[in-house]
Amino acid sequence: MKVLLVSTYDLGRQPFGLASPAAWLREDGHQVTLADLSRQPMAPVFADSPDLVAFFLPMHTATRLALPVIQRMKAALPDAQLCAYGLYAPLNAEALRAAGVKTILGGEFEQGLRDLARQTSIPSAPQVSLARQRFLVPDRAGLPPLSAYAQLDSGGSRRLAGHTEASRGCKHLCRHCPVVPVYGGVFRVVQRDVVLEDIRRQVAAGAEHITFGDPDFFNGPGHAAAIVEALHREWPALTYDVTIKIEHLLKRRELIPTLKATGCLFVVSAVESLDDAVLERLAKGHTRADFEEALGLMRAAGLALAPTFIPFTPWTTRESYREFLRALAELRLADQVAPIQLAIRLLITQGSLLLDLAEVRAKIGPFDPSALTYPWRNEDPTLDALASAAQRTVAREERRGTGRIEIFRKIWEMAEAGAWPVEEPRPARATIPYLTEPWYC
Repeated sequence: MKVLLVSTYDLGRQPFGLASPAAWLREDGHQVTLADLSRQPMAPVFADSPDLVAFFLPMHTATRLALPVIQRMKAALPDAQLCAYGLYAPLNAEALRAAGVKTILGGEFEQGLRDLARQTSIPSAPQVSLARQRFLVPDRAGLPPLSAYAQLDSGGSRRLAGHTEASRGCKHLCRHCPVVPVYGGVFRVVQRDVVLEDIRRQVAAGAEHITFGDPDFFNGPGHAAAIVEALHREWPALTYDVTIKIEHLLKRRELIPTLKATGCLFVVSAVESLDDAVLERLAKGHTRADFEEALGLMRAAGLALAPTFIPFTPWTTRESYREFLRALAELRLADQVAPIQLAIRLLITQGSLLLDLAEVRAKIGPFDPSALTYPWRNEDPTLDALASAAQRTVAREERRGTGRIEIFRKIWEMAEAGAWPVEEPRPARATIPYLTEPWYC
């Protein structure tokens, strides 16, 4: 069977979600084409008239971008079977069905895709599998080279960055997180030998840095530590980054030096808010004080913490947003936070546990199938205007190459946050490692 696997967006990374199922399908003898539409044109993918077209939907942006492509595929390839898989596929089953998708797979999707290519009967209802599976080493043949993807900027120099996963799912139940409706507190590991061989092949392709795309690298701390220790033994110069909850950084603080010793450059953590009342509503499992303690632990270990935020929520006030900016300045984080993190609005998607809160249900409108969210407005309309203006400012200034401190100051002035704080001496922005395509959703 001819199979086309399509990704529309995956944070500027070479998609594990294409390479992993490609290995399963190719092992079965299928002819597999990989198309990453964030890095290559769509027109050539029609050429081979695939029998099965499967769209990888790991996030909200990817899903919105995929919907018009799916409609074009349905028109251009009327005989092809259309499938959607990944985290956001079961969450948006209704919209995907309306676009022409027949099969929807969530959770551990490799076996389901192989069954579909074998023309094994797949129920019409969305299928979410949490079964433990023995992974195969991802097959990245046919994807654009690593040089086409986000790179690591460290000390002013650029290095090729690879991407792998050591686990999927999460054992926590944060209310706003899209992982939770699919995995429900379950996580699954990718076997250590598979992870290391995937890294080995990417290093051979030129990777000098690896991003671990796990929702939380410390869901399985023993598994994670064993992988990075083995990684460092084999490639002492290879660096990496991971994503870890504040809660886990505190509970597993003894592993922070291990991260540093094995080549970790920075840790992304979904802090979301510095308002304890908002954090409680989101069920994040940490407080502002916890965040500040984790930040101190990271700095003591010589590791950069790259926090991500959702500063605009239904509970944000103009003063709480100003306090958010002031806190970032006081904590010397203005140049460590990607500017888009100053402008993100809360997404309330299908299946979100936020819908369990009566106060949230009272604030939202009917589900918007074009935006794939439940719309909401702040009680203070100037906050919605500020969020939109901040997003436009960030986009414009990043296109111009404006530095993070300068963008932060522009947002500060837009929010009328008060006198610009006296900055203590800090390292140049280039000395703080970061990926050239910032984290988004």
